[in-house]
Amino acid sequence: MRYILNCLAVSLLTTIFTLNTFARDDMDDVCVACEDTCSHVHGIDISHYQGEVFWEHVGDTKMAYCYIKATEGGDKIDSRYENNLKIGHSYGIKVGSYHFYRPKTEQELQLNNFMVQCKPSEQDLIPMIDIETTNGLPTEEFCDSLFKFLDMVERAYKQRPLLYTGANFYNKHLAEKVDRYLVMIAQYTPEEPKLVDERDITLWQYTGKGSLNGVRGHVDKSRFMGNHTLRELKFKHRKGEN
Repeated sequence: MRYILNCLAVSLLTTIFTLNTFARDDMDDVCVACEDTCSHVHGIDISHYQGEVFWEHVGDTKMAYCYIKATEGGDKIDSRYENNLKIGHSYGIKVGSYHFYRPKTEQELQLNNFMVQCKPSEQDLIPMIDIETTNGLPTEEFCDSLFKFLDMVERAYKQRPLLYTGANFYNKHLAEKVDRYLVMIAQYTPEEPKLVDERDITLWQYTGKGSLNGVRGHVDKSRFMGNHTLRELKFKHRKGEN
């Protein structure tokens, strides 16, 4: 009798696990399917992790913009940045560049690394700073490091960068501290993100496992929130820039 009960219990748990797995998959499908049925403006971000991107196919999709990884820290350059930027332009997609911020690396080194790659004349969109780690720093020390770098980026490009981070990271470290900046928030749920400080969100990265013609494997997808438009991210060019 005990053996039979144990078998029934295992069977029940297996069924519940399977249903939960399907439910999660369904929720991912709801997030991704939005781009096929809604009027939101959608886009992607890519790096060398996607390998070779077949831009002629990406250009035929609903994706209106693409942020391309340029650099990380003080010395890392994405191996596919130059190629992605050049070819992405040629297929009519609005492109911008992003830098992965390392809080313990000297800000001047990071800015120089980014600026060598991210040339103003080649940008359609304002720079984006990818903020995902404190590298073990206390929040106050991390913020001091980050804000110094953001000020340097703003002075260098004569416009404020877009900030990218996850909802949980924002709530823990950045709430009520970056109101001056537009933000892209990553949250992989069917529900739109809401932050603890109830601030306005410009873009929502709604999946890290999107699929797209022209891209092998998974790709990050995002869309504008509310009444925000691509115009807000337009890079403001000036005469004589490189």
